Amino acid sequence: MIQETITRPQESPSTTVTGHGPLNSAHSGASGQTTDLRMRRSRRHTYTANLDPELNVTSADPDFYRQFGRTASDICGRSLYDLLHPSAPAVIGRHFTRLAERRCNRFVERMVGLNGENPFSGELIGIAVHQSTDRLAGIVVMVQPDEEATDPASDESLGHRKPILSKLDALVLEGVASGASTVQLAARLYLSRQGVEYHVGLMLRKLKAPNRAALVARAHSMGMLTVGHWPPRVLPEFVK
Repeated sequence: MIQETITRPQESPSTTVTGHGPLNSAHSGASGQTTDLRMRRSRRHTYTANLDPELNVTSADPDFYRQFGRTASDICGRSLYDLLHPSAPAVIGRHFTRLAERRCNRFVERMVGLNGENPFSGELIGIAVHQSTDRLAGIVVMVQPDEEATDPASDESLGHRKPILSKLDALVLEGVASGASTVQLAARLYLSRQGVEYHVGLMLRKLKAPNRAALVARAHSMGMLTVGHWPPRVLPEFVK
């Protein structure tokens, strides 16, 4: 077995990842694709892990384990999806499929990670690593948590819950979090499509989110949505 090492972006004193996986290949094959991406996110913490083609974690840097509140023995060998909100396969699965089919080399998507009972939002970056035979050798993933999600003093943290949504807003948010389309929500809630978009727009402004994926991630980071329950539900204390 060959031990391979990757060095994280220089945000702080360098930390290395050790384990068995295609990280050296990723460094040479994907470094050019990710240089600009890393520069744009240089002020954010980045935690790196190595996945096999079946999306099981084979190695990671120590901070990756800590971010999810687990040890290396807890995470290695487990699916990446075990570390993410149950909605993750519906949102992120198509990106991994595109990587495997060589329809793209990398992706960036909003995510909600699980650290015990405390979910956190952020971005997940996936980079494909292919063998010389064009077969997928593995995937390097980088998790970049939102800064606000790790600020315990924030007025919107889990310790400062207050009703901010109407009952109808809560139903719309639950639908968005479950992946329902505008047409599906309109039929389910007896609203027009414009009515659904109106309520979504209100919540985008209220939670300062640029799009639906960010809205769901933001709601999770604030503790508004149930964790480990599908479909997700807005907790009663956030409903007026």
